[in-house]
Order: sequence, then structure tokens, then C-alpha cells
Amino acid sequence: MYTDIKNKYLKKERKILMIELLSNKILITGICAWAVAQVLKMILHTITTRTLDWHRLIGDGGMPSCHSSTVTATALMTGFQNGFDSPIFAIATILAVIVMHDAMGVRLETGKQAKRLNEMAELFAHLGEPSLSFDTKLKEFVGHTPMQVAAGFLLGIIVACISNFKGW
Repeated sequence: MYTDIKNKYLKKERKILMIELLSNKILITGICAWAVAQVLKMILHTITTRTLDWHRLIGDGGMPSCHSSTVTATALMTGFQNGFDSPIFAIATILAVIVMHDAMGVRLETGKQAKRLNEMAELFAHLGEPSLSFDTKLKEFVGHTPMQVAAGFLLGIIVACISNFKGW
């Protein structure tokens, strides 16, 4: 009997949790900004390379920065919901700045280094030194240029404003 009551209670709690998550406008706005950026990234990559690469739909790097659009939309929506003078908006904004700075700094340099190491491994393989090459190619699409971060930032603002004023 106790287990039946407990199970009914847990089912009800899960249902309430899902409803709360799906009605969290800040969370939904951030997810929408991420999704729009990823779709745009795949479309732009397809146009520039003339090849359809489905991995770009979930991959890192490229134009626009989905990290930037996600954190910008989340921070801005936090401001709309809780006030731009609220501590939670301050925290969201500082974290957004850190994420965008990191995307242009450490992550961009990591991608550049991976590209050089891949070139060196390919050169060693051609020179007959396969032991100096990698088993798998290193991931080169990691970081973002300032333009990609700026585009993600603007996209995040647009998504948050549409979400707030149009009432997604």
C-alpha cells in the first residue's frame, strides 16, 4: 500500500516537474537560441562549402556561435523576467561574458593548434613515419572568431526579444 502511494506521488511530482520545465521561459528561450544558431550554422556551412554536413547541426565552432546565442538569450531573458537590477541577471551576464570570451580565446586557439597538429601528422605519415601520426584526426572546429561570437550575441538578443515580446 505504501509503495502504491509513493509511486503515485512520484508520478505526480515528475509530471509537475516536466510542466515547470516546459513553462520556464528562460530555459526555453536559451534552448531556442541554441537550436536557431545550430540550424543557421548548418545552412551557412552548406552554402559556403557546397556540401551538406549533418554533423554541423550539433557540432562546435562555426558561424554563428551557438554558445554566444544561448548564453546571451538566457541572460537577457533573465533580465526581462527578474529585472535588470537583479542578482540573478548579474550572474547570468557575467557567465555569458566568460563563455563568449572563452570561445574567442582558449577554444579558438585549441582549434588552431589541432589544425597544425593534424597537418604535422599528415606530413609525418607521407614521410613514412606512421608512428608519429595520430590514430584519429583532432577536432579542428572548436572555437569562434570575434565575428562568429558577435553574430551569436546578436542572434541571442533577437531570440530573447522575440520570446519576451511575442510570448513564445
